[in-house]
Amino acid sequence: MTVTDLAPEPTRHAVALPRGRHSPAVARRITARWLAVTTGGAPAADAVTIVSELVTNTVRHTRGSCVLTLTVRAGLLDIAVADDSEALPELHRRTAGGERGGFGLEIVRGLGGVITVVPRLGGKTVHVALRLTAPADGAPAGGAPARG
Repeated sequence: MTVTDLAPEPTRHAVALPRGRHSPAVARRITARWLAVTTGGAPAADAVTIVSELVTNTVRHTRGSCVLTLTVRAGLLDIAVADDSEALPELHRRTAGGERGGFGLEIVRGLGGVITVVPRLGGKTVHVALRLTAPADGAPAGGAPARG
């Protein structure tokens, strides 16, 4: 009989956030504390910023609450924010000169996050994958390519 190592089970934390102006701040605190305990101090600033952007988008563009789910597996963090709006975000939106906002998902990309939107009946979930540990090729921990 051959014994193989199984992939470690993911570490997951989910929390329902009410719709309100304080929800992004609450989500930032929850994320920072959970990552500090779960990852043993892996850099969390980029993850906290990404969570803030995603929850802020939910507060600004939907009418209901959202669920924040953080999952860590093999040095990769999946940040998922599920809401009750079937409207999909404009992933490549350009704003007019005087318009406020519209930069959140570009900020997420700039931090190395890989965005995936999963529609579902009655809502959607926006996932962002973020590397917490530096890959073997020498790219930074956030997942963005190394600049030279």
